[in-house]
Amino acid sequence: MSKRIVVAASIIDKRILLIRGQKVLLSRDLADLYGVAPKVLIQAVRRNLTRFPGDFMFRLTSTESRSVTSHVLGLRSQFVTLEKGRHLKYPPYAFTEQGVAMLSSVLRSKRAIQMNIAIMRAFVRLREVLAAHKDLAQKLAELENKYESHDRQIHGIFDAIRELMRPPEKAARRIGF
Repeated sequence: MSKRIVVAASIIDKRILLIRGQKVLLSRDLADLYGVAPKVLIQAVRRNLTRFPGDFMFRLTSTESRSVTSHVLGLRSQFVTLEKGRHLKYPPYAFTEQGVAMLSSVLRSKRAIQMNIAIMRAFVRLREVLAAHKDLAQKLAELENKYESHDRQIHGIFDAIRELMRPPEKAARRIGF
């Protein structure tokens, strides 16, 4: 009987980031989910680089990596040796949904297969949530437009009522016949 690896969906959901307008998972997060060292994951990708075009995977710039992590990335010092595992020397890679799917052909362990299934489901959930928000936003805009025209009509009615409530102007007395 094979042992199933259970990971809470919220753990995966929290790791999906929006970078350069794309939903991605970082290499270090994927390595953690797959139960391998980040170096092992990147080596497997480099051996199969033709499977990972630019729209499947890209490397973060130093600025991007600093903005998505609390650790300072790209940290180099001549005087201090970094604590192993606490800081990254190089910016991580970002894998799009297609890149994560391609990882299943590169990493063939049972854990990698199970994690890929869980990650694909997380991307699907995210798309569903975004679609629901888009539908809700569209319905809200329709309601605003509908009531905006009602508001103009109601203002017109109030203006007409105010005109009717205004006391009539006194007619000037005519002199003569």
